[in-house]
Amino acid sequence: MAKNILGLDLGTNSIGWALINQDFDKKEGRILGMGSRIIPMSQDILGEFGKGNSVSQTAARTGYRGVRRLRERFLLRRERLHRVLNLLQFLPDHYASQIDFEKRFGKFKQETEPKLVYNANEFVFKKSFGEMLSDFKKYQPQLLDNDKKVPYDWTIYYLRNKALTQKIEKEELAWILLNFNQKRGYYQLRGEEEEENPNKLVEFYSLKIIDVLADEPQKGKADIWYSLILENGWIYRRSSKIALFDWKGKTRDFIVTTDLNDDGSVKTDKDGNEKRSFRAPSENDWTLVKKKTESEIDKSETTVGTFIYNALLKNPKQKINGKLVRTIERKFYKIELKKILETQKSFHPELQNDDLYSDCVRELYKNNEAHQLTLSKKDFIHLFMDDIIFYQRPLRSQKSTISNCTLEFRKYKDENGVEHTQYLKAVPKSNPYYQEFRVWQWIYNLNIYKRDDDSNATKEFLNTTHDFENLFEFLNNRKEIDQKALLKHFKLSEKTYRWNYVQDKKYPCNETKAMISSRLDKVENITDNFLTREIEQKIWHIIYSVNDKIEYEKALKSYANKNDLDEVSFFEAFKKFPPFRSEYGSFSEKAIKKLLPLMRLGKYWNYDNINDYSKNRIQKIITGEFDKNIPNKVREKAIHLTTENNFQGLQLWLAQYIVYGRHSEASLIGKWNSVDDLEGFLKEFRQHSLRNPIVEQVITEALRVVKDIWLKYGNGEKDFFHEIHIELGREMKNTADDRKEITNMVTENENTNLRIKSLLAEMMNDNAVENVRPYSPMQQEILKIYEDGILKSDIEIDEDILKISKTAQPSSSDLKKYKLWLEQKYKSPYTGQIIPLNKLFTPEYEIEHIIPQSRYFDDSFSNKVICESSVNKLKDNYIGLGFIKQFHGYKVSDKIKIFEIEEYEDFVKKHYANNRGKRNKLLLEEIPEKMIERQLNDTRYISKYISGILSNIVRIEDGSDDGVNSKNIVPGNGKITTQLKQDWGLNDVWNELILPRFERMNHLTKSTDFTAWNENHQKFLPTVPIEFSKGFSKKRIDHRHHAMDALVIACATKDHVNLLNNQSAKSDTKRYDLKKKLMKFEKVVYNQPQTGERIEREVAKQFLKPWENFTFEAKSSLETIVVSFKQNLRVINKATNHYEKWVEKNGVKTKERVEQTGINWAIRKPMHKETVSGKVDLPRIKVPKGKILTATRKSLDTSFDLKSINSITDTGIQKILKNYLEFKGSPEVAFSPEGIEDLNVNIEKYNDGKAHQPINKVRVFELGSKFQVGQIGNKNDKYVEAAKGTNLFFAVYQDEKGKRSYETIPLNIVVERQKQGLPACPQTNEKGENLLFQLSPNDFVYLAIEEGNDNAIPLNFNLLSKRQIFNLYKIVSFTGNRLYAIPICVATTIVNKVEYTQLNKIEFTKEKDLLVKLNVDRLGNLIKA
Repeated sequence: MAKNILGLDLGTNSIGWALINQDFDKKEGRILGMGSRIIPMSQDILGEFGKGNSVSQTAARTGYRGVRRLRERFLLRRERLHRVLNLLQFLPDHYASQIDFEKRFGKFKQETEPKLVYNANEFVFKKSFGEMLSDFKKYQPQLLDNDKKVPYDWTIYYLRNKALTQKIEKEELAWILLNFNQKRGYYQLRGEEEEENPNKLVEFYSLKIIDVLADEPQKGKADIWYSLILENGWIYRRSSKIALFDWKGKTRDFIVTTDLNDDGSVKTDKDGNEKRSFRAPSENDWTLVKKKTESEIDKSETTVGTFIYNALLKNPKQKINGKLVRTIERKFYKIELKKILETQKSFHPELQNDDLYSDCVRELYKNNEAHQLTLSKKDFIHLFMDDIIFYQRPLRSQKSTISNCTLEFRKYKDENGVEHTQYLKAVPKSNPYYQEFRVWQWIYNLNIYKRDDDSNATKEFLNTTHDFENLFEFLNNRKEIDQKALLKHFKLSEKTYRWNYVQDKKYPCNETKAMISSRLDKVENITDNFLTREIEQKIWHIIYSVNDKIEYEKALKSYANKNDLDEVSFFEAFKKFPPFRSEYGSFSEKAIKKLLPLMRLGKYWNYDNINDYSKNRIQKIITGEFDKNIPNKVREKAIHLTTENNFQGLQLWLAQYIVYGRHSEASLIGKWNSVDDLEGFLKEFRQHSLRNPIVEQVITEALRVVKDIWLKYGNGEKDFFHEIHIELGREMKNTADDRKEITNMVTENENTNLRIKSLLAEMMNDNAVENVRPYSPMQQEILKIYEDGILKSDIEIDEDILKISKTAQPSSSDLKKYKLWLEQKYKSPYTGQIIPLNKLFTPEYEIEHIIPQSRYFDDSFSNKVICESSVNKLKDNYIGLGFIKQFHGYKVSDKIKIFEIEEYEDFVKKHYANNRGKRNKLLLEEIPEKMIERQLNDTRYISKYISGILSNIVRIEDGSDDGVNSKNIVPGNGKITTQLKQDWGLNDVWNELILPRFERMNHLTKSTDFTAWNENHQKFLPTVPIEFSKGFSKKRIDHRHHAMDALVIACATKDHVNLLNNQSAKSDTKRYDLKKKLMKFEKVVYNQPQTGERIEREVAKQFLKPWENFTFEAKSSLETIVVSFKQNLRVINKATNHYEKWVEKNGVKTKERVEQTGINWAIRKPMHKETVSGKVDLPRIKVPKGKILTATRKSLDTSFDLKSINSITDTGIQKILKNYLEFKGSPEVAFSPEGIEDLNVNIEKYNDGKAHQPINKVRVFELGSKFQVGQIGNKNDKYVEAAKGTNLFFAVYQDEKGKRSYETIPLNIVVERQKQGLPACPQTNEKGENLLFQLSPNDFVYLAIEEGNDNAIPLNFNLLSKRQIFNLYKIVSFTGNRLYAIPICVATTIVNKVEYTQLNKIEFTKEKDLLVKLNVDRLGNLIKA
């Protein structure tokens, strides 16, 4: 029967699809359609995703919105403070007059931003400033010499110090309050503090360096190690490229970590030296500045303001913000302000006036009578501190992001009588119920295998109820478990047994109980049996549910008192308990409470704990009483459960059937009979429900592609698709940790491949090495196996060789050295004979599959070794150890003899000690069952999710296809497509498709480096020189490879998947039958090595093609594919904002959520770059017309060379920095952190002996085309540059004569036009020319001209020729009247900045006049725009 089969290849930002109609039995078929749909994504987002970080493309916008919210909250606090201070009449008149207290409730009047301390540019608090100068005359008389100026800003610190003991003016107190509102310290959330480690003492020190000693420089290394002798006798070791001798005599800040024994004494190493580590980070190090400031404030026993003021009196030159005080905890500020207010309360009667206090409360809370009542019992100190300045809003609930439980829900009717289903939320993984549930589930899935024969030995150790009870007790009291500890529990060794889980991974047990228990051990006078199951639940609830640090501390003390615990020790034990991670299980707490009583067993089980509903169902199952809610399927699965006592120790799936009559995912099962059903799912799909924006975007776009295919090829008819075959890219189906690991592995493999290619090129020049072909993939692979075998053997490797082995492109001398070292070190695994490097590429040696390909498809690196060709022929279909047991001691020739069994085992264990994968395979006799099982299921959540959704399209409705994944969904993987592409000739097709680009590269570079002659195929193949090969992949340079992969996936039947996934590896008959069905056999004749007998047999060589002309049809289809790109041109959208408002109903005021009236717009693109510049006027710089001169503050660093220094606005600073740079010699030395410190200490020396303020930041000017941030207030003095990628519309205008003109429409104009409901591009330009069409990034254009031919080529949309496809371009970007594009199939350049100019894109010049804009749908169908 002919079937319509859809193949899908889903990548991180791509969807490949192919629809075929195939009759496998008749070997007939045809391609109905195929294509590639691309979701454009920047490389940095793709890179982050590969590293394991799920980054939303709107993450930056969300970040900026967060910053805006913080600012808005600060302004709101300031406005509330203004209103209170105004009622108290504490605000200076000039300041209060600029605030609107009538309509804007404490906001500044439009286009004003007054300064409290300045009135008409005159400093207001001159009296206090004079008092401060008196202090400086006393402590720093030289500061006031020669009319030197002291900053007015320092007066605030003087006032903060004075206000602790003396009266200050009410206006000065208002300044202090507004200052605290602006800088109120860092609020440390619970769990952000570092938990104290009893074996680590972390302290802050400022220590003087009394001597610096340098080690001898190491050969080939730029860094030199230094020993810095500190004033207290400690030695700080560090490496540096810059000499550190000038550190001598200087004081440095350190964070010192001392290792302690359990008794608190300092640990020592074997030489008796105390174990201590140092960290001397830069001043930008957040941890250091915080620890340093807090340590110094504590030591000074003063408030923050007094500490700063005293520090200024001692050293007026030092920087305050960022240097003296940067980020310290809020508690320091709260202590200071409380002291100030308590002191000033006695001097200012207004702060004690109850009527005035009531007026202030009513002013802030006119409608909130409940809060008015609460505050009426407080005073001004509480109002200022807790209600305004240090108010911290509760964290917003994240409940909506938690996934739903698929078992528990409630139904309800809304006010219109419509019934809704509301699912309960999943339980936190830290919940003790979930922790116990996970342990039981883990136990029931545990299997123990013998290593020698891989037989399942679980029943020997885990059989009786007592065995399960002991194991549960063992696991339930642990935080985590690994293989060694588990086997030790059963008194077994890792050498002879293994478990079925990942062998070197730790698995969680009852983490919550272990963590609570470890802290209860520190509580004084607590009983041994205190921690019951109920107590554990209550303590967990406090830790999990209370987020606020202060509330959490209160809850701990309250709990200790209620339970008669020692309050101090209980509080100390739990106060730094880290908050539990926001991770959730699959079920709700309610569901787990129902399932757990059936999963427990032995002494942990009690029939009475089962809920009544479940008990009723159990009784009916036992007695056989009819109940329509208990389907026959449940009775069949529970047929062996005949008494109440049987309902314990049940597997999860069975417990679900008993309690709910179905498995957890049954609610997802359905059938879509039309396109409308699929459309309905997409409409109801909840954004962010997958909590991975990249995966979510690909899945929803894939469903839209499937919908369009269904409509175009099947007219939306029911059951049009018979099967859907799907493959997910590895990035899609792997977890974040796995993606990160794979990315690192890929980078390592790229480096290895480059090194191997370089080594082959080096060997080409060595006449002693035979038969070298540097571009041969086979030779690259054999050399890679050779190198890996040596590096991972028991050979001791020198450090210099190890360094070469990790370098991507070693130097020529290093390669010669490396080749010499590799020469005689690889040994054949079956004979122990040395395989010389110079003979490696001769017919004497071959790559050998440890587990033969004929028995088990495994083409991985860990299944390949190199051995003698004659041994490989003899080994035939045997597996490693099985071969040795059959042929041990056999002489293949005079020089080659097979190992004896014991010799072989010893050799493998020793020689492959560091290569566990190969060692284990070489010691196999047969293919283990577990190895087969491991390949069958792809259990990743995302794979199950997409398969489950697509199952709704192809599910059969006769009741035989009731699984979550329909049997008509066939999963594929990369291994399958790789093999089939090779055998079906698609690799050759691909080489032909992309060859023209490589021939063009030869032409551009005037070389032949980008093609290589292949003797076997007798044609040129595309290639790249070694220096460009890092990260290069022939497949990934062209978008059409997604469609090609999808075609292979569509044509790969269940039998292909079965065979290539080794499902039938244990049955020779089944495997042979499958091969006969799918593969092409060839007759092979050879002599039996032992007897010399002539043997003839048929051997499977390659997979048969799906149908006769498959390769030709595939090539034709690929040549005419039009790649489709998803566009994102949404610039603005209407935002519906809500706010809370007091509404009076029936005389009662209540808070209600109200929708904001009017139109609000959300801008979806960045309007400009982050850096804001100020306009400057420098007479020495000539400014061209249309440009402006702006300046930006920049920190001094090693990037400042002479050219950069010349762009500093201040010529005096220019002179100092030039003198200093000339003295030091290089920017790396002059402007390193140490160099800047040295500059500021000796600044007079570089300023002709004159004093100068320290230089840390400078203003740098630049010429550019920047625009104003806005027109109101100070925004018209701020200039910004347009953000990258925000040119979205390119207008093409045409006059009456047909002449075209071009214009890029700036984003700010597009925004304004769209707000008014106008199209992005004006219909006519300034010259009155009409809009012909507009272009945007990822739009398609057709270049209606052929090279060397000026005549336009008409476009046939229904039948595109290869030549016409060649003339299709995708718009990349534009600026002004310049337009850039790239051929539609190009995914990436062959060589960066070479193939398509320095910008990696083609600029259209005269061609613009011949462009025709085209529209393209998701499937790649073209329509003229």
